[in-house]
Amino acid sequence: MGALDAVAGRVAGGATVAFRPSGGSMVPLIRSRQEVVVAPVDPAEVEVGDIVLARVAGTVYLHLVSAVDPVKKRVQISNNRGRINGWTSHDRVFGICVSVDGVARSGVKGKTLE
Repeated sequence: MGALDAVAGRVAGGATVAFRPSGGSMVPLIRSRQEVVVAPVDPAEVEVGDIVLARVAGTVYLHLVSAVDPVKKRVQISNNRGRINGWTSHDRVFGICVSVDGVARSGVKGKTLE
């Protein structure tokens, strides 16, 4: 179980969590070790361009929503480098990134479950 699995479990349980993910796949939106805050989300409200914490094919990612399929209740997850991770169902979308290094992300209002 990775570090993001533990965060996903807390967010799925209703907690808003601040943490510092590592890696370069989301630069420049999120740089390695910047503090992000992720809050529980209503997956039906997620839009293309939102950064979500989601499980795709067994791996938890903090990545972009690149497509939405409301009929099948699923979203496509991609990094910020053009790599598509895949489609995942709404029940595997745990949270939405509400801030990066203390700067609020736009477009989040009305999507969180808090």
